[in-house]
Amino acid sequence: MKDYQVIVVGGGAAGMMAAGQAAKNGAKVLLLEKKERLGRKIAISGKGRCNVTNEENVSDFIRNYPGNGRFLHGILRDFDNVALRHFLARYGVETKVERGGRVFPVSDDAESVNKALTAYLTEMGVTILTGITIEDILVENDRVIGVQGTGQKRFLARSVIICTGGASYPATGSTGDGFRFARKLGHHVISPRPALVPLKTAETWVKELQGLSLRNVEASLWIGGKKKITEFGEMLFTHFGVSGPIILTLSRQAGEEIRKGETVQLRINLKPALSREQLDLRLQRDFQKYSNKQFKNALEDLLPQSLIPVMIRLSGIDSERVVHQINREERKTLLALLQGLTLTITDTLSLETAIVTAGGIDVKEINPKTMASKRIEGLYWAGEVVDVDGITGGYNLQAAFAMGFRAGRAAGAEGCSLV
Repeated sequence: MKDYQVIVVGGGAAGMMAAGQAAKNGAKVLLLEKKERLGRKIAISGKGRCNVTNEENVSDFIRNYPGNGRFLHGILRDFDNVALRHFLARYGVETKVERGGRVFPVSDDAESVNKALTAYLTEMGVTILTGITIEDILVENDRVIGVQGTGQKRFLARSVIICTGGASYPATGSTGDGFRFARKLGHHVISPRPALVPLKTAETWVKELQGLSLRNVEASLWIGGKKKITEFGEMLFTHFGVSGPIILTLSRQAGEEIRKGETVQLRINLKPALSREQLDLRLQRDFQKYSNKQFKNALEDLLPQSLIPVMIRLSGIDSERVVHQINREERKTLLALLQGLTLTITDTLSLETAIVTAGGIDVKEINPKTMASKRIEGLYWAGEVVDVDGITGGYNLQAAFAMGFRAGRAAGAEGCSLV
């Protein structure tokens, strides 16, 4: 008789859900985490508030996963956003819905989610060991028999679920271990790359705007001079480029195109609620209001203060010019800039800084009904280690919980059925 029926490697969202679900189905479960505490990435998600899911109808969820969304079709229906919110409520975490359908704990505290998951594991009788680094997956005759830790520590089990995360935010424990295990076992790993990551720009004037957040703006990604995708919402200027929710959503495709050698531009419409004609009328009213002032003092009703010097410089209009001296063509140039502020994207930040990893275990080698490996019996994969990734808004955590739920249920059933 082996020591455990199921071993889960990785104590993040997928791992904790998988371990609890396997134990709930009657298996003797061991959860191993390399860091000293569980849920390190959960604790920092959503700026410490934890955007657990989205309230969108689950039938529409798939379109929000540019990375293999179809793979999740049945998985999300098995454990959807409603089920997740009910689960959290059972363990004392009430949730609320914010802009964009984002779902957060009412407490605005990510640690409350970790506490709920820990309570779940305790209730289900899961054995938890932290500070344990796994070096290898033990396999005999194409069947998993356990895992090998550092210091010759061996943990034996009938089923093993790998939930080691991707390669983003390595300080939380996601250092690509799962990819190494997979390759050694003959799995195909789609090259890991950053998703949901800030973007670098060629323009250095962004440094002047560092920390400026813009709301209700529209950002479009242009590839080789053609518009490909547009997002509406909030963005942020940084010392190296741009970030914020809509930028993160655009970043995956931006990175893909840059790696192909394409010219990538970001065009920002600062006034998307107005047509060009409406904005022109608004600008004419402002110019009339400030007709005897210098141009540098005439845009305060239209733009954030820190953005004004940059926009004036880009417009080519002398900042000392009296407003009534500005001609129609100069006004049209300013209009175009207000609705098409253009940045050249040179790169993304590194994979280590990304919120989510794109790439991972090829979904063609995983049975979506169980999350089981098609190569090694008794081996399961769940969470960010799998080649599935979504946009910002709670979709990635929902996918991790749902994959963990299905993997835990299947591994628990298998572990209990074998002798």
